[in-house]
Amino acid sequence: MPKANLALSNLRGVVIVIVVAFHSSLAYLVSVPSQPSRFNQPPYTWQAFPVVDTHRFLGLDIFCAWQDVSLMSLMFLMAGLLTAPSLRRKGSWIYLLDRLRRIGIPFALAILFLSPLALYPAYATRALAPSLSGYLDQWMALPFWPNGPEWFLWQLLALSAIATGLYFLAARYLDYLGALGQWAGARPTRLFALLVAASIVAYVPLALIYSPLSWTSSGPFALQFSRPGLYLVYFFTGIALGKFVIGGDLFAPAGPLGRHWIAWAAAAVACFCCWAGLTSLTMPNWDNAAFASQLAASVAFPVACAACGLFLIAACVRFGGAHHRILDSLSANAYGIYLIHYVFVVWLQYALLDAGLPAPVKAAIVFLGALIASWMIVAGFSRVFSGSLSFSAKQPVQPVAN
Repeated sequence: MPKANLALSNLRGVVIVIVVAFHSSLAYLVSVPSQPSRFNQPPYTWQAFPVVDTHRFLGLDIFCAWQDVSLMSLMFLMAGLLTAPSLRRKGSWIYLLDRLRRIGIPFALAILFLSPLALYPAYATRALAPSLSGYLDQWMALPFWPNGPEWFLWQLLALSAIATGLYFLAARYLDYLGALGQWAGARPTRLFALLVAASIVAYVPLALIYSPLSWTSSGPFALQFSRPGLYLVYFFTGIALGKFVIGGDLFAPAGPLGRHWIAWAAAAVACFCCWAGLTSLTMPNWDNAAFASQLAASVAFPVACAACGLFLIAACVRFGGAHHRILDSLSANAYGIYLIHYVFVVWLQYALLDAGLPAPVKAAIVFLGALIASWMIVAGFSRVFSGSLSFSAKQPVQPVAN
């Protein structure tokens, strides 16, 4: 396996660990209101914060803010890396059917069964006399169908459908994107500049119109108003950079990203701090902030997003170009962990509400419990149904779930 291929596979394992840690920390943020809203009344803040603990720690706010800036965009970029070769190999219809099977069916099953199971604590902590029948009544009366972190899946499926439609209409667009990716990827600073420019165009107008944190839900589909264009940019950037997965220097351990990982770390910290400082000028009420502050914070977000994402890639390609049995297994089981970890996260946060422990300790317990439980379940199912459990460093690893 090429080392770039293996480094990106290891990156997938790292990313799923960060995802679980992010969700495990949400109950303990200082910035979350102390008095949660009712389960059956707007603004339905329990969708983002199902359990709100009285123990808080500001360091977890900083950690979650960092991940909110970079993590989801990076996941869309990773998802796009193998899109071009998959489309060429399978053709439009087979590829789309495969996406429906691999993304659409798990999305439907997750929102039908896992979301109601995961979110009962959100109801129990907001009801005077919680009961299963009361929960089902309030759940069915909601004007939408909550889906937790599975919103990522339907948006990824939509982007895959767009890529498929473009390929059906004009297959050469993959060649043009690939050529652009080759040119930009030859110099990471050039890639950074193009990514920032495209992201500003896609993100800033929507952020100014709707605010950066506004969400909407219709049926099972949740959408953050400011970010559809941003995720589209990162997904198609992944398509453009797909050739580097197999060859080229961009994702090589000694390539231009990995070789300068310290510089990218410094850029990520500087850009994140700049965004955080500018965003603080718009708090606590975005609508009442000065337009200049809104504009500055909106422009700073795509810059920090690109810098933080490229730093994570740079660090992983620099140090993640070798097999490791734990990362091999995490990478192989990352998709399944993503689907089911939220159930364990929310119930563990609920179970620890009355525990007199510091917030960092609670977050660590939730993180370890949710990661280990979901990892063991997914790995066990892999062994039972396919015999492909990857606890051995000799097990082949696929670079990206595509």
